[in-house]
Amino acid sequence: MGVEDLCFDKLMVSNSCRGIGGGGVMIKEWKDIPMELLLRIVSLVDDRTVIVASGVCCGWRDAISWGLTQLSLSWCKKNMNNLVLSLVCKFTKLRVLILRQSLPQLQDNAVEAIANRCHELQELDLSKSFKLTDRSLYALAHGCPNLKKLNISGCTAFSDNGIAYVSEHCRKLEVFNLCGCVKGATDKALKAIGYYCNRLQSVTLGWCEKVGDEGVMSLAYGCPDLRALDLCGCVLITDESVIALANNCPHLRSLGLYYCQNITDRAMYSLAQSRAKKHKHEIWQSMKKSRYEEEGLMNLNISQCTALTPPAVQAVCDSFPALHTCPGRHSLIISGCLSLTSVHCACALQAHRAHTAVPHTAH
Repeated sequence: MGVEDLCFDKLMVSNSCRGIGGGGVMIKEWKDIPMELLLRIVSLVDDRTVIVASGVCCGWRDAISWGLTQLSLSWCKKNMNNLVLSLVCKFTKLRVLILRQSLPQLQDNAVEAIANRCHELQELDLSKSFKLTDRSLYALAHGCPNLKKLNISGCTAFSDNGIAYVSEHCRKLEVFNLCGCVKGATDKALKAIGYYCNRLQSVTLGWCEKVGDEGVMSLAYGCPDLRALDLCGCVLITDESVIALANNCPHLRSLGLYYCQNITDRAMYSLAQSRAKKHKHEIWQSMKKSRYEEEGLMNLNISQCTALTPPAVQAVCDSFPALHTCPGRHSLIISGCLSLTSVHCACALQAHRAHTAVPHTAH
């Protein structure tokens, strides 16, 4: 069955259900499908079928090119680069483009073509594009200034100059994933991000071993709306980074510190104290427990932070009711820290007390 037959079958189902074709308007062939209905049909099929449909005729190509706003080519295991080059001239209205790869295929010329054609792009996923160089970042900086989400995780060839450049020109970024950008994610790059990208809400820096306190503090000072920050494996950072985040990012909900072994109790107490300072008056104003629990940290990963002690971590847990150690709700992750096994969230303690209070029935 060809794409025309597939789409026409969907049309017939739609006609029979909605009565389309009545009132003197009868659709007899696929070429008679109105643009609005064609776009509705296209929304029901996968991205491969959309691409095939765009080649059926000029009418379908034009309709899809104007109406298609998101596309994923992650299913393409071979020749993704050539596919992108052949499609970007058709799909110029894209706002979301997912090019995640299992094996590196994309080259700079494909990203340059995207930047030259897709000026309305708001979300771009280039993860695991090992072959890309700074040429791609320079092209995106000039061609896609409206980017809000950019995923370049695993793009190991990007330099800090390239990342700083795209940050300077794409100032609307809200989500920036640099996980594994071992060459480009440096303090120099983070300084630029903190200076230019003040709307950022989520930054992922996992296993970026060149990231230090200077870079993280730049993020904390420059991005007050930061809600999620992954610093897992950033082995250079110390308490100073966490203190800056605690004092300057009141909306922080998720913080990943896995294997940050320079973190000590001082960082934990800063988190707990910032909660007390910033929310004391709000707690008195609102007696609704659910609202109180929704504020502050909701996820904290301190696995392998072996310098931490139970009192400091318990203080954080007590300060943020949304942090849980109980089964099924693990949002305070402390694996690999054998000294922290005594730390428990409030509901875990309540469950324990309820269990021990139940009288045992004599047999």
